[in-house]
Amino acid sequence: MQEPRQLHCRLCASAAFSLIELLVVVAVFLLLTTLYWSHGPSKRDTDLTACRQHLEKIYLAMEIYARDYAAKYPVATNALDSEDALVLLVPRYTSDTSDFLCPASGDTPLPAGKSFRDWKISYAYYMGRRSADVDTTLMSDAQVNSFSKNTGDTVFSSNGKPPGNNHGKGGGNFLTCGGAVVSSGDNAPFSLELRPPIVLLNPKP
Repeated sequence: MQEPRQLHCRLCASAAFSLIELLVVVAVFLLLTTLYWSHGPSKRDTDLTACRQHLEKIYLAMEIYARDYAAKYPVATNALDSEDALVLLVPRYTSDTSDFLCPASGDTPLPAGKSFRDWKISYAYYMGRRSADVDTTLMSDAQVNSFSKNTGDTVFSSNGKPPGNNHGKGGGNFLTCGGAVVSSGDNAPFSLELRPPIVLLNPKP
């Protein structure tokens, strides 16, 4: 009678996991979890994607405006900043003013009853463009200055401090007149030359 019981106990012991085996399984799970999350999108990529979506929505309003104004995008006489020109889109061509804020910038939403012109947005605007200027830059994240830039010149903050630091020191986005959005580091990936009548308007500091 004793032998079957001992055999049964030996089978139970051999079927159970040892402490070392359990630790190995846990370690494998931790490794797989780490690999999975390390290959997920970074905060910079997530911020640039959200910013890209805002610029794409503004582009739709720009295109509707251009159809009403002989293929010209908004132009404001004596404009000093991008707010002065882009106010022409609100509220007729878009009423969602939150699109004019880069999600990573920390800029505050437009308070109720406040004029768009008196507000601070996040984006720079190349005033004077037409919808036919397909491969040229129409808008971008705020830039370090309002001058022409050659390929490789600093366009966005390289130290995370203003100006041009919508994404800290994580670069920014460019919106073209064709509706494409290009992400970049802090150096210009292509020429951003200004020729009359094109003027680069940065947002209010």
